[in-house]
Amino acid sequence: MTETREPVIEARDLHFRAGASHILRGVDLIVEPGEVVALLGANGSGKSTLVKTLVGINPPTQGTVRLLGEPLTAGRRTTVDRSRIGYVPQRANAGGGIPSTAQEVVASGLLHGRRLALPRGWRDRVAAALTQVGLADRVHDPVHLLSGGQQQRILIARALVREPDLLILDEPVAGVDVASQEAFATTMRRLVDGGLTVLVVLHELGELEPLVTRAVVLGHGKVVHDGTPPQARRDHDRAGHRHQHPHADDNTLGEQARALDLEVRP
Repeated sequence: MTETREPVIEARDLHFRAGASHILRGVDLIVEPGEVVALLGANGSGKSTLVKTLVGINPPTQGTVRLLGEPLTAGRRTTVDRSRIGYVPQRANAGGGIPSTAQEVVASGLLHGRRLALPRGWRDRVAAALTQVGLADRVHDPVHLLSGGQQQRILIARALVREPDLLILDEPVAGVDVASQEAFATTMRRLVDGGLTVLVVLHELGELEPLVTRAVVLGHGKVVHDGTPPQARRDHDRAGHRHQHPHADDNTLGEQARALDLEVRP
């Protein structure tokens, strides 16, 4: 990883429209080196759209993005070194529908931009990335035979094989079992201890709560909270459980509470 003192992510007045839908409405976001920022909010709040805009998949309708100190522009004109950024999209299939081994999938992370051939020592780098996610013994296994949680860790290894300065993950634990969530949290703890900067989209903090240094909550395409991770109060009874958010003192806090969905799903 390359040491940097500039903000790793700097987004100013981001807007994104898709047809008649105004999804992002003036989002400002700064992520400093070494931070672990959780991007939270209810379904439809704009979390995934924001992440895709930050990595250049969705060109912003208005506003600017700087990654690792460089402006993000459309296509190959950008000066951003994408090899320093690892991105794990939401609910992607590790094999992409094509029979592939774990080694092949992770190695594909070394192909980016104009690089069409694997670099020297790629096998060692792939092995190191798989070791980081606890799957070194699965290097030659077909990914379609692995569990959902293991496939997700393969995708993380594909992002890590670049040895990035920034890792962006979009709901990495959605739909995986508790054991896989715990394994993922253990992996992330090692990476964060090594100085990696992380932006992660979550529905709930869960096993990652001890690692998160800051929470950014979106509501209707706007930032409604940026700071200490909000705590959801939970009341339980024999008939089930009910989740209560703290009462708001004004409309802004009320919107924050409504936008935030931190409850643990049954």
